[in-house]
Amino acid sequence: MTKWEIIHKNKSQKTKIKSDEIIQILLQNRGIKTKRQQEKFLNPKLAEVTWENVGINKSQLLKTVKRINAAIKHDEQIVVFGDYDVDGICGSAILWETLNRAGAKVLPYIPNRIDEGYGLSVNAVSNLKSQIPNVKLIITVDNGIVAQKPVKYAKSLGIDVIITDHHVPGKTLPIAFSIVHTTKLCGAGVAYMLSLALGSPSNSHLELVVLATIADLVSLKDANRTFVKFGLAKLHETERPGILALCKEAGININQVGVYEIGHIIAPRLNAMGRLDSAMDSLRLICTLDPTRAKELAFKLGLTNKERQQVTEEATLHARQFVRNQGTLGNLLFVSDKSYQQGVIGLVAGKLVEEFYLPSIVVSEGKTYSKASARSIAGFNIVEFIRSSSDILVDVGGHPMAAGFTVETKKISLLKKRLTREARKFINEDIKKKTLKIDCELNFPSLTQKFYDQIQTLAPFGVGNSQPVFISKDVLVANARRVGNDKHLKLKLSQDGKIFDAIFFAIGERNINTGDKIDVVYLLDENIWNGNKSLQLKIRDFK
Repeated sequence: MTKWEIIHKNKSQKTKIKSDEIIQILLQNRGIKTKRQQEKFLNPKLAEVTWENVGINKSQLLKTVKRINAAIKHDEQIVVFGDYDVDGICGSAILWETLNRAGAKVLPYIPNRIDEGYGLSVNAVSNLKSQIPNVKLIITVDNGIVAQKPVKYAKSLGIDVIITDHHVPGKTLPIAFSIVHTTKLCGAGVAYMLSLALGSPSNSHLELVVLATIADLVSLKDANRTFVKFGLAKLHETERPGILALCKEAGININQVGVYEIGHIIAPRLNAMGRLDSAMDSLRLICTLDPTRAKELAFKLGLTNKERQQVTEEATLHARQFVRNQGTLGNLLFVSDKSYQQGVIGLVAGKLVEEFYLPSIVVSEGKTYSKASARSIAGFNIVEFIRSSSDILVDVGGHPMAAGFTVETKKISLLKKRLTREARKFINEDIKKKTLKIDCELNFPSLTQKFYDQIQTLAPFGVGNSQPVFISKDVLVANARRVGNDKHLKLKLSQDGKIFDAIFFAIGERNINTGDKIDVVYLLDENIWNGNKSLQLKIRDFK
Protein backbone atom coordinates (compact mmCIF):
# COMPACT_ATOMS: atom_id res chain seq x y z
CA MET A 1 0.00 0.00 0.00
CA THR A 2 1.19 3.51 -0.83
CA LYS A 3 2.26 5.62 2.13
CA TRP A 4 0.73 9.11 2.32
CA GLU A 5 2.93 12.00 3.41
CA ILE A 6 1.21 15.34 3.99
CA ILE A 7 3.96 17.97 3.69
CA HIS A 8 2.12 20.96 5.16
CA LYS A 9 0.14 20.09 8.27
CA ASN A 10 -2.76 22.40 9.10
CA LYS A 11 -2.71 23.71 12.66
CA SER A 12 -6.07 22.09 13.21
CA GLN A 13 -8.50 20.08 11.13
CA LYS A 14 -10.95 22.97 11.15
CA THR A 15 -8.42 25.56 10.00
CA LYS A 16 -9.11 26.54 6.41
CA ILE A 17 -6.26 27.62 4.19
CA LYS A 18 -7.03 30.94 2.53
CA SER A 19 -6.53 31.10 -1.21
CA ASP A 20 -3.86 33.79 -0.90
CA GLU A 21 -1.85 31.54 1.44
CA ILE A 22 -1.63 28.61 -0.94
CA ILE A 23 1.26 29.89 -3.08
CA GLN A 24 3.47 30.34 -0.02
CA ILE A 25 2.64 26.84 1.17
CA LEU A 26 3.33 25.27 -2.23
CA LEU A 27 6.62 27.13 -2.63
CA GLN A 28 7.73 26.15 0.86
CA ASN A 29 6.82 22.52 0.11
CA ARG A 30 9.15 22.64 -2.91
CA GLY A 31 12.07 24.01 -0.90
CA ILE A 32 11.69 27.51 -2.32
CA LYS A 33 11.76 29.49 0.91
CA THR A 34 13.56 32.83 0.67
CA LYS A 35 12.06 35.88 -1.03
CA ARG A 36 14.85 35.85 -3.60
CA GLN A 37 14.29 32.17 -4.39
CA GLN A 38 10.57 32.76 -4.74
CA GLU A 39 11.01 35.79 -6.98
CA LYS A 40 13.37 33.88 -9.30
CA PHE A 41 10.99 30.92 -9.39
CA LEU A 42 7.84 32.93 -10.10
CA ASN A 43 9.49 35.41 -12.49
CA PRO A 44 12.38 33.64 -14.25
CA LYS A 45 14.59 35.69 -16.59
CA LEU A 46 16.41 34.22 -19.55
CA ALA A 47 19.29 36.68 -19.10
CA GLU A 48 20.03 35.10 -15.71
CA VAL A 49 20.85 31.74 -17.29
CA THR A 50 24.63 31.92 -17.68
CA TRP A 51 27.41 29.35 -18.11
CA GLU A 52 28.50 30.16 -14.56
CA ASN A 53 25.22 29.52 -12.78
CA VAL A 54 24.57 26.26 -14.66
CA GLY A 55 27.97 24.89 -13.64
CA ILE A 56 29.85 24.95 -16.97
CA ASN A 57 33.62 25.45 -16.70
CA LYS A 58 34.52 28.81 -18.27
CA SER A 59 38.02 27.90 -19.44
CA GLN A 60 36.73 24.73 -21.14
CA LEU A 61 33.94 26.69 -22.81
CA LEU A 62 36.35 29.37 -24.11
CA LYS A 63 38.76 26.67 -25.32
CA THR A 64 35.87 25.00 -27.15
CA VAL A 65 34.75 28.21 -28.85
CA LYS A 66 38.33 28.98 -29.94
CA ARG A 67 38.74 25.50 -31.47
CA ILE A 68 35.41 25.67 -33.31
CA ASN A 69 36.15 29.15 -34.69
CA ALA A 70 39.52 27.89 -35.89
CA ALA A 71 37.83 24.96 -37.62
CA ILE A 72 35.42 27.36 -39.35
CA LYS A 73 38.25 29.67 -40.41
CA HIS A 74 40.33 26.83 -41.89
CA ASP A 75 37.33 25.12 -43.51
CA GLU A 76 37.82 21.91 -41.50
CA GLN A 77 35.18 19.20 -41.64
CA ILE A 78 33.18 19.19 -38.38
CA VAL A 79 30.82 16.41 -37.32
CA VAL A 80 28.13 16.93 -34.68
CA PHE A 81 27.80 13.50 -33.07
CA GLY A 82 24.44 13.19 -31.30
CA ASP A 83 22.29 10.61 -29.60
CA TYR A 84 19.15 8.90 -30.86
CA ASP A 85 16.71 10.23 -28.24
CA VAL A 86 14.83 13.55 -28.20
CA ASP A 87 17.55 15.20 -26.13
CA GLY A 88 20.33 14.14 -28.48
CA ILE A 89 18.31 14.90 -31.61
CA CYS A 90 17.33 18.41 -30.49
CA GLY A 91 20.82 19.16 -29.19
CA SER A 92 22.33 17.99 -32.50
CA ALA A 93 19.90 20.22 -34.41
CA ILE A 94 20.87 23.20 -32.25
CA LEU A 95 24.61 22.81 -32.85
CA TRP A 96 24.32 21.81 -36.50
CA GLU A 97 22.14 24.83 -37.29
CA THR A 98 24.36 27.17 -35.26
CA LEU A 99 27.53 26.02 -37.00
CA ASN A 100 25.90 25.92 -40.42
CA ARG A 101 24.74 29.53 -40.05
CA ALA A 102 28.25 30.50 -38.95
CA GLY A 103 29.61 29.18 -42.25
CA ALA A 104 31.11 25.95 -40.89
CA LYS A 105 31.62 22.85 -42.96
CA VAL A 106 29.50 20.64 -40.72
CA LEU A 107 27.56 17.37 -40.90
CA PRO A 108 25.36 15.65 -38.28
CA TYR A 109 25.87 12.02 -37.28
CA ILE A 110 23.48 9.96 -35.16
CA PRO A 111 24.72 6.43 -34.34
CA ASN A 112 22.59 3.40 -35.10
CA ARG A 113 21.41 1.86 -31.83
CA ILE A 114 21.78 -1.73 -33.03
CA ASP A 115 24.98 -1.52 -35.07
CA GLU A 116 26.89 1.10 -33.09
CA GLY A 117 25.30 1.24 -29.66
CA TYR A 118 24.93 4.27 -27.43
CA GLY A 119 27.14 7.33 -27.73
CA LEU A 120 30.65 7.74 -29.05
CA SER A 121 32.04 4.24 -29.55
CA VAL A 122 35.12 2.89 -31.33
CA ASN A 123 32.82 1.26 -33.88
CA ALA A 124 30.93 4.52 -34.47
CA VAL A 125 34.16 6.54 -34.85
CA SER A 126 35.43 3.96 -37.35
CA ASN A 127 32.19 4.09 -39.35
CA LEU A 128 32.14 7.86 -39.22
CA LYS A 129 35.73 8.07 -40.50
CA SER A 130 34.96 5.73 -43.40
CA GLN A 131 31.89 7.79 -44.38
CA ILE A 132 33.48 11.22 -43.81
CA PRO A 133 37.22 10.64 -44.40
CA ASN A 134 38.22 14.31 -44.04
CA VAL A 135 36.68 14.82 -40.59
CA LYS A 136 38.94 16.84 -38.29
CA LEU A 137 36.66 17.69 -35.38
CA ILE A 138 33.89 15.74 -33.64
CA ILE A 139 31.56 17.55 -31.25
CA THR A 140 29.46 15.17 -29.17
CA VAL A 141 25.98 16.07 -27.97
CA ASP A 142 24.30 14.34 -25.00
CA ASN A 143 27.07 11.73 -24.84
CA GLY A 144 30.82 11.22 -24.54
CA ILE A 145 31.56 11.90 -20.87
CA VAL A 146 32.55 8.25 -20.29
CA ALA A 147 33.97 7.58 -23.79
CA GLN A 148 37.65 7.21 -22.86
CA LYS A 149 38.58 4.59 -25.49
CA PRO A 150 36.63 6.13 -28.41
CA VAL A 151 38.16 9.57 -27.75
CA LYS A 152 41.63 8.04 -27.67
CA TYR A 153 40.88 6.14 -30.90
CA ALA A 154 39.62 9.32 -32.63
CA LYS A 155 42.79 11.12 -31.58
CA SER A 156 44.87 8.34 -33.16
CA LEU A 157 43.07 9.07 -36.43
CA GLY A 158 43.94 12.77 -36.22
CA ILE A 159 40.48 13.82 -35.03
CA ASP A 160 39.95 16.27 -32.17
CA VAL A 161 36.95 15.56 -29.94
CA ILE A 162 34.95 18.18 -28.05
CA ILE A 163 32.53 16.63 -25.56
CA THR A 164 29.24 18.32 -24.64
CA ASP A 165 27.26 16.20 -22.20
CA HIS A 166 25.16 16.18 -19.03
CA HIS A 167 25.48 12.56 -17.89
CA VAL A 168 27.24 11.58 -14.68
CA PRO A 169 31.02 11.31 -15.28
CA GLY A 170 33.05 8.26 -14.33
CA LYS A 171 36.11 8.28 -12.10
CA THR A 172 38.30 9.51 -14.96
CA LEU A 173 37.38 11.87 -17.78
CA PRO A 174 38.19 11.20 -21.44
CA ILE A 175 41.31 13.02 -22.66
CA ALA A 176 39.32 15.14 -25.11
CA PHE A 177 40.34 18.47 -26.65
CA SER A 178 37.79 20.11 -24.33
CA ILE A 179 34.70 19.21 -22.29
CA VAL A 180 31.57 21.33 -21.92
CA HIS A 181 29.67 19.56 -19.15
CA THR A 182 27.11 20.04 -16.41
CA THR A 183 24.57 17.73 -14.79
CA LYS A 184 22.20 20.67 -14.16
CA LEU A 185 20.82 20.74 -17.72
CA CYS A 186 19.78 18.23 -20.36
CA GLY A 187 22.12 17.56 -23.28
CA ALA A 188 20.32 20.00 -25.55
CA GLY A 189 20.55 22.60 -22.78
CA VAL A 190 24.34 22.20 -22.80
CA ALA A 191 24.36 22.48 -26.61
CA TYR A 192 22.24 25.63 -26.33
CA MET A 193 24.72 27.22 -23.89
CA LEU A 194 27.53 26.46 -26.35
CA SER A 195 25.48 27.94 -29.20
CA LEU A 196 25.13 31.17 -27.19
CA ALA A 197 28.88 31.27 -26.67
CA LEU A 198 29.25 30.90 -30.44
CA GLY A 199 27.06 33.94 -31.03
CA SER A 200 23.49 32.65 -31.35
CA PRO A 201 20.78 34.97 -29.97
CA SER A 202 19.28 33.91 -26.63
CA ASN A 203 15.81 33.20 -28.05
CA SER A 204 17.21 31.01 -30.82
CA HIS A 205 16.43 27.27 -30.52
CA LEU A 206 14.41 27.57 -27.29
CA GLU A 207 11.60 25.56 -28.91
CA LEU A 208 14.06 22.66 -29.22
CA VAL A 209 15.46 23.10 -25.72
CA VAL A 210 11.98 22.80 -24.21
CA LEU A 211 11.26 19.56 -26.12
CA ALA A 212 14.50 18.03 -24.84
CA THR A 213 14.20 19.33 -21.27
CA ILE A 214 10.77 17.82 -20.80
CA ALA A 215 11.48 14.61 -22.71
CA ASP A 216 14.67 13.94 -20.73
CA LEU A 217 12.86 14.34 -17.38
CA VAL A 218 15.32 16.80 -15.84
CA SER A 219 14.27 18.80 -12.79
CA LEU A 220 12.16 21.83 -13.73
CA LYS A 221 13.91 24.23 -11.38
CA ASP A 222 16.36 27.07 -11.91
CA ALA A 223 17.64 27.22 -15.52
CA ASN A 224 15.49 24.31 -16.68
CA ARG A 225 12.34 26.02 -15.46
CA THR A 226 13.40 29.15 -17.33
CA PHE A 227 14.01 27.16 -20.50
CA VAL A 228 10.61 25.50 -20.29
CA LYS A 229 8.71 28.72 -19.56
CA PHE A 230 10.26 30.67 -22.43
CA GLY A 231 10.60 27.61 -24.63
CA LEU A 232 6.86 26.85 -24.54
CA ALA A 233 6.10 30.42 -25.63
CA LYS A 234 8.59 30.07 -28.50
CA LEU A 235 7.17 26.64 -29.41
CA HIS A 236 3.64 28.07 -29.68
CA GLU A 237 4.94 30.52 -32.31
CA THR A 238 7.22 28.10 -34.17
CA GLU A 239 7.30 28.08 -37.94
CA ARG A 240 9.38 24.91 -38.15
CA PRO A 241 7.58 22.77 -40.75
CA GLY A 242 8.63 19.56 -39.01
CA ILE A 243 7.20 20.42 -35.61
CA LEU A 244 3.99 21.76 -37.20
CA ALA A 245 3.60 18.61 -39.29
CA LEU A 246 4.25 16.35 -36.30
CA CYS A 247 1.59 18.14 -34.24
CA LYS A 248 -0.89 17.86 -37.12
CA GLU A 249 -0.16 14.14 -37.50
CA ALA A 250 -0.72 13.67 -33.76
CA GLY A 251 -3.95 15.70 -33.81
CA ILE A 252 -2.82 18.42 -31.40
CA ASN A 253 -2.85 22.22 -31.69
CA ILE A 254 0.62 23.77 -31.53
CA ASN A 255 -0.82 26.72 -29.56
CA GLN A 256 -1.99 24.39 -26.80
CA VAL A 257 1.13 22.22 -26.47
CA GLY A 258 2.29 21.96 -22.87
CA VAL A 259 4.38 19.64 -20.72
CA TYR A 260 1.93 16.74 -21.10
CA GLU A 261 1.71 16.97 -24.90
CA ILE A 262 5.49 17.08 -25.24
CA GLY A 263 6.11 14.20 -22.83
CA HIS A 264 3.34 11.87 -23.99
CA ILE A 265 2.63 12.75 -27.63
CA ILE A 266 5.52 14.57 -29.34
CA ALA A 267 8.54 12.99 -27.61
CA PRO A 268 7.46 9.35 -28.17
CA ARG A 269 7.18 10.02 -31.91
CA LEU A 270 10.62 11.61 -32.10
CA ASN A 271 12.08 8.80 -29.97
CA ALA A 272 10.44 6.01 -31.96
CA MET A 273 12.80 6.29 -34.94
CA GLY A 274 15.91 5.76 -32.80
CA ARG A 275 14.27 2.85 -31.00
CA LEU A 276 13.34 0.84 -34.09
CA ASP A 277 14.95 2.50 -37.12
CA SER A 278 17.26 5.47 -37.81
CA ALA A 279 17.03 8.59 -35.65
CA MET A 280 18.38 10.62 -38.58
CA ASP A 281 14.81 10.91 -39.84
CA SER A 282 13.78 12.60 -36.58
CA LEU A 283 16.69 15.02 -36.98
CA ARG A 284 15.70 15.66 -40.60
CA LEU A 285 12.13 16.38 -39.47
CA ILE A 286 13.33 18.94 -36.92
CA CYS A 287 15.62 20.72 -39.37
CA THR A 288 13.76 20.57 -42.69
CA LEU A 289 12.47 23.78 -44.27
CA ASP A 290 10.27 21.89 -46.76
CA PRO A 291 6.61 21.46 -45.65
CA THR A 292 6.07 18.55 -48.04
CA ARG A 293 9.13 16.71 -46.73
CA ALA A 294 8.02 17.50 -43.18
CA LYS A 295 4.60 15.93 -43.80
CA GLU A 296 6.20 12.75 -45.20
CA LEU A 297 8.57 12.43 -42.25
CA ALA A 298 5.84 13.15 -39.67
CA PHE A 299 3.72 10.35 -41.18
CA LYS A 300 6.70 7.98 -41.00
CA LEU A 301 7.35 8.89 -37.35
CA GLY A 302 3.69 8.30 -36.50
CA LEU A 303 3.70 4.83 -38.08
CA THR A 304 6.97 3.90 -36.39
CA ASN A 305 5.59 5.04 -33.04
CA LYS A 306 2.59 2.71 -33.44
CA GLU A 307 4.99 -0.14 -34.14
CA ARG A 308 7.06 0.86 -31.10
CA GLN A 309 3.95 0.72 -28.91
CA GLN A 310 3.20 -2.82 -30.08
CA VAL A 311 6.78 -4.03 -29.58
CA THR A 312 6.90 -2.46 -26.12
CA GLU A 313 3.60 -4.02 -25.09
CA GLU A 314 4.73 -7.52 -26.15
CA ALA A 315 8.05 -7.24 -24.32
CA THR A 316 6.38 -5.79 -21.21
CA LEU A 317 3.86 -8.64 -21.04
CA HIS A 318 6.70 -11.16 -21.29
CA ALA A 319 8.83 -9.40 -18.66
CA ARG A 320 5.89 -8.95 -16.30
CA GLN A 321 5.03 -12.65 -16.49
CA PHE A 322 8.69 -13.58 -15.91
CA VAL A 323 8.73 -11.46 -12.74
CA ARG A 324 5.47 -12.92 -11.47
CA ASN A 325 6.69 -16.46 -12.06
CA GLN A 326 9.65 -15.81 -9.76
CA GLY A 327 7.38 -15.66 -6.73
CA THR A 328 9.49 -13.74 -4.20
CA LEU A 329 10.57 -10.46 -5.80
CA GLY A 330 13.53 -9.51 -3.61
CA ASN A 331 15.02 -6.01 -3.89
CA LEU A 332 15.88 -5.84 -7.60
CA LEU A 333 14.19 -7.01 -10.79
CA PHE A 334 16.58 -8.42 -13.42
CA VAL A 335 15.00 -9.73 -16.62
CA SER A 336 16.80 -10.81 -19.79
CA ASP A 337 15.68 -12.39 -23.05
CA LYS A 338 16.76 -12.74 -26.69
CA SER A 339 13.39 -11.49 -27.92
CA TYR A 340 13.67 -8.01 -26.37
CA GLN A 341 14.54 -5.28 -28.86
CA GLN A 342 17.25 -2.93 -27.64
CA GLY A 343 15.19 0.13 -28.49
CA VAL A 344 12.40 -0.59 -26.01
CA ILE A 345 14.14 -2.17 -23.01
CA GLY A 346 14.29 1.18 -21.19
CA LEU A 347 10.53 1.55 -21.60
CA VAL A 348 9.98 -2.00 -20.35
CA ALA A 349 12.17 -1.34 -17.29
CA GLY A 350 10.09 1.76 -16.60
CA LYS A 351 6.86 -0.28 -16.83
CA LEU A 352 8.22 -2.80 -14.32
CA VAL A 353 9.09 -0.01 -11.88
CA GLU A 354 5.57 1.39 -12.23
CA GLU A 355 3.97 -1.96 -11.42
CA PHE A 356 6.32 -3.47 -8.82
CA TYR A 357 8.10 -0.37 -7.49
CA LEU A 358 11.53 -1.97 -7.47
CA PRO A 359 14.72 -0.99 -9.34
CA SER A 360 14.48 -2.84 -12.65
CA ILE A 361 17.06 -4.01 -15.18
CA VAL A 362 16.00 -5.36 -18.57
CA VAL A 363 18.57 -7.01 -20.85
CA SER A 364 18.36 -7.54 -24.60
CA GLU A 365 20.49 -10.66 -25.11
CA GLY A 366 22.83 -10.71 -28.08
CA LYS A 367 25.09 -13.45 -29.43
CA THR A 368 28.31 -12.08 -27.93
CA TYR A 369 27.34 -8.82 -26.23
CA SER A 370 24.07 -7.79 -24.59
CA LYS A 371 22.59 -4.35 -23.99
CA ALA A 372 20.69 -3.43 -20.83
CA SER A 373 18.61 -0.54 -19.52
CA ALA A 374 17.86 0.16 -15.87
CA ARG A 375 15.29 2.33 -14.12
CA SER A 376 15.27 3.14 -10.42
CA ILE A 377 13.06 4.27 -7.55
CA ALA A 378 13.42 7.34 -5.33
CA GLY A 379 16.43 7.18 -3.02
CA PHE A 380 18.46 4.61 -4.98
CA ASN A 381 21.27 5.70 -7.33
CA ILE A 382 21.09 3.06 -10.04
CA VAL A 383 24.08 4.18 -12.14
CA GLU A 384 26.50 4.12 -9.18
CA PHE A 385 25.07 0.77 -8.08
CA ILE A 386 25.72 -0.76 -11.51
CA ARG A 387 29.16 0.84 -11.72
CA SER A 388 30.14 -1.12 -8.62
CA SER A 389 30.24 -4.13 -10.97
CA SER A 390 32.26 -2.41 -13.71
CA ASP A 391 34.85 -5.18 -13.60
CA ILE A 392 32.45 -7.51 -15.41
CA LEU A 393 30.86 -4.87 -17.68
CA VAL A 394 31.98 -3.52 -21.05
CA ASP A 395 30.62 -0.03 -20.33
CA VAL A 396 28.03 1.77 -18.21
CA GLY A 397 26.57 5.27 -18.08
CA GLY A 398 23.51 7.24 -17.13
CA HIS A 399 21.82 9.07 -14.25
CA PRO A 400 20.82 8.18 -10.66
CA MET A 401 17.33 7.22 -11.90
CA ALA A 402 18.19 5.69 -15.30
CA ALA A 403 21.21 3.89 -16.69
CA GLY A 404 22.38 1.65 -19.49
CA PHE A 405 25.21 -0.79 -19.90
CA THR A 406 26.80 -3.43 -22.12
CA VAL A 407 27.78 -6.85 -20.83
CA GLU A 408 29.20 -9.98 -22.43
CA THR A 409 26.29 -12.37 -22.87
CA LYS A 410 28.18 -15.19 -21.15
CA LYS A 411 28.48 -13.00 -18.02
CA ILE A 412 24.77 -12.14 -17.65
CA SER A 413 24.16 -14.88 -15.07
CA LEU A 414 27.19 -13.81 -13.03
CA LEU A 415 26.11 -10.17 -13.17
CA LYS A 416 22.55 -11.00 -12.15
CA LYS A 417 23.74 -12.96 -9.11
CA ARG A 418 26.08 -10.21 -8.00
CA LEU A 419 23.63 -7.32 -8.45
CA THR A 420 20.81 -9.26 -6.81
CA ARG A 421 23.07 -10.03 -3.84
CA GLU A 422 24.36 -6.45 -3.55
CA ALA A 423 20.83 -5.04 -3.78
CA ARG A 424 20.04 -6.71 -0.44
CA LYS A 425 22.68 -4.49 1.21
CA PHE A 426 21.63 -1.16 -0.26
CA ILE A 427 17.84 -1.36 -0.65
CA ASN A 428 15.82 -1.47 2.55
CA GLU A 429 12.09 -1.66 3.20
CA ASP A 430 11.79 2.13 3.58
CA ILE A 431 13.19 2.74 0.08
CA LYS A 432 10.85 0.07 -1.34
CA LYS A 433 7.80 1.77 0.16
CA LYS A 434 6.18 4.06 -2.40
CA THR A 435 5.32 7.44 -0.92
CA LEU A 436 2.64 9.76 -2.25
CA LYS A 437 3.51 13.30 -1.25
CA ILE A 438 0.52 15.54 -0.57
CA ASP A 439 0.89 19.31 -0.37
CA CYS A 440 -1.86 19.98 2.16
CA GLU A 441 -5.41 19.22 3.26
CA LEU A 442 -8.25 21.29 1.79
CA ASN A 443 -12.02 21.39 2.00
CA PHE A 444 -14.10 21.50 -1.18
CA PRO A 445 -15.37 25.11 -0.66
CA SER A 446 -11.74 26.28 -1.00
CA LEU A 447 -11.54 24.87 -4.54
CA THR A 448 -12.56 27.88 -6.63
CA GLN A 449 -11.56 29.13 -10.07
CA LYS A 450 -9.50 31.88 -8.41
CA PHE A 451 -7.72 29.22 -6.36
CA TYR A 452 -6.98 27.20 -9.52
CA ASP A 453 -5.66 30.27 -11.35
CA GLN A 454 -3.32 31.03 -8.46
CA ILE A 455 -1.89 27.51 -8.59
CA GLN A 456 -1.11 27.97 -12.28
CA THR A 457 1.43 30.70 -11.43
CA LEU A 458 3.71 27.81 -10.38
CA ALA A 459 3.47 26.17 -13.81
CA PRO A 460 5.02 24.64 -15.86
CA PHE A 461 4.83 21.48 -13.75
CA GLY A 462 7.03 18.44 -14.14
CA VAL A 463 9.96 16.65 -12.51
CA GLY A 464 11.12 18.62 -9.45
CA ASN A 465 8.05 20.85 -9.59
CA SER A 466 5.16 18.45 -9.50
CA GLN A 467 1.57 19.53 -9.97
CA PRO A 468 0.13 20.30 -6.50
CA VAL A 469 -1.53 17.34 -4.80
CA PHE A 470 -4.28 17.83 -2.20
CA ILE A 471 -6.28 15.70 0.20
CA SER A 472 -9.88 16.12 1.33
CA LYS A 473 -11.25 13.90 4.09
CA ASP A 474 -14.64 12.40 4.81
CA VAL A 475 -15.95 13.04 1.30
CA LEU A 476 -19.29 11.54 0.19
CA VAL A 477 -19.39 9.58 -3.08
CA ALA A 478 -22.63 10.88 -4.61
CA ASN A 479 -22.22 8.75 -7.74
CA ALA A 480 -19.69 6.25 -9.14
CA ARG A 481 -19.61 4.46 -12.47
CA ARG A 482 -17.06 2.65 -14.61
CA VAL A 483 -16.10 4.15 -17.99
CA GLY A 484 -13.60 3.43 -20.79
CA ASN A 485 -14.28 -0.32 -20.99
CA ASP A 486 -14.41 -0.38 -17.18
CA LYS A 487 -10.76 0.74 -16.90
CA HIS A 488 -11.53 4.11 -15.30
CA LEU A 489 -13.93 5.36 -12.62
CA LYS A 490 -16.07 8.48 -13.03
CA LEU A 491 -17.36 10.04 -9.80
CA LYS A 492 -19.36 12.83 -8.28
CA LEU A 493 -17.93 13.79 -4.89
CA SER A 494 -19.59 15.97 -2.28
CA GLN A 495 -18.29 17.79 0.80
CA ASP A 496 -19.73 20.71 2.76
CA GLY A 497 -22.44 21.27 0.16
CA LYS A 498 -20.05 21.48 -2.81
CA ILE A 499 -19.97 18.83 -5.56
CA PHE A 500 -17.18 18.07 -8.02
CA ASP A 501 -16.82 15.70 -10.94
CA ALA A 502 -13.82 13.43 -10.50
CA ILE A 503 -11.98 10.78 -12.52
CA PHE A 504 -9.70 7.94 -11.39
CA PHE A 505 -7.76 6.66 -14.41
CA ALA A 506 -6.62 3.02 -14.52
CA ILE A 507 -8.15 2.18 -11.16
CA GLY A 508 -7.64 -1.53 -11.76
CA GLU A 509 -9.41 -3.95 -9.44
CA ARG A 510 -10.01 -1.36 -6.72
CA ASN A 511 -13.47 0.13 -6.49
CA ILE A 512 -15.49 2.98 -4.99
CA ASN A 513 -19.24 2.67 -4.58
CA THR A 514 -22.01 5.24 -4.47
CA GLY A 515 -22.68 6.17 -0.83
CA ASP A 516 -19.10 5.51 0.37
CA LYS A 517 -17.28 8.01 2.56
CA ILE A 518 -13.63 8.37 1.52
CA ASP A 519 -10.45 10.33 2.10
CA VAL A 520 -9.38 11.32 -1.39
CA VAL A 521 -6.02 12.52 -2.78
CA TYR A 522 -6.23 14.43 -6.05
CA LEU A 523 -4.96 17.02 -8.52
CA LEU A 524 -7.16 20.01 -9.32
CA ASP A 525 -7.74 20.19 -13.05
CA GLU A 526 -9.62 22.40 -15.48
CA ASN A 527 -11.95 20.65 -17.91
CA ILE A 528 -12.79 22.53 -21.12
CA TRP A 529 -15.69 21.18 -23.17
CA ASN A 530 -17.51 23.04 -25.97
CA GLY A 531 -15.97 26.29 -24.77
CA ASN A 532 -17.17 25.81 -21.19
CA LYS A 533 -14.71 25.59 -18.31
CA SER A 534 -15.25 23.65 -15.11
CA LEU A 535 -13.02 22.31 -12.35
CA GLN A 536 -12.63 18.58 -11.87
CA LEU A 537 -10.55 16.34 -9.63
CA LYS A 538 -8.04 13.83 -10.96
CA ILE A 539 -7.82 11.19 -8.24
CA ARG A 540 -4.39 9.84 -7.31
CA ASP A 541 -5.45 7.61 -4.40
CA PHE A 542 -8.17 7.06 -1.79
CA LYS A 543 -8.86 5.31 1.49
